[in-house]
Amino acid sequence: EVQLVESGGGLVHPGASLRLSCAASGFSFESSDMSWVRQAPGEGPEWISAIASGGVVTYYDDSVKGRFAVSRDNAKKLLYLQMNSLRPDDTAVYYCARGWGPYGSRGQGTLVTVSS
Repeated sequence: EVQLVESGGGLVHPGASLRLSCAASGFSFESSDMSWVRQAPGEGPEWISAIASGGVVTYYDDSVKGRFAVSRDNAKKLLYLQMNSLRPDDTAVYYCARGWGPYGSRGQGTLVTVSS
């Protein structure tokens, strides 16, 4: 059974940084591309980042490019999202998802709130 558990969210001020983590189990993490998807209140899901299985090829939506960085540790089966220069419009529930795109299995999400 695919299990993905996100952590690291919280309430921060604009301009702050957070690092999200996603612990994976139940599938071959090291062979899987992985994505980050977020969903703001009242909005649909937004695919914001992805990383290929080998950790070299990455994708960023324009809304986060230059501020967020995705990485992974295949030995530990962990996916990360380093988020810098956070803005109020980054407020959302952040999910990690299996695969390249927003449609794979997701975890329960972690809430990020950016507010002054």
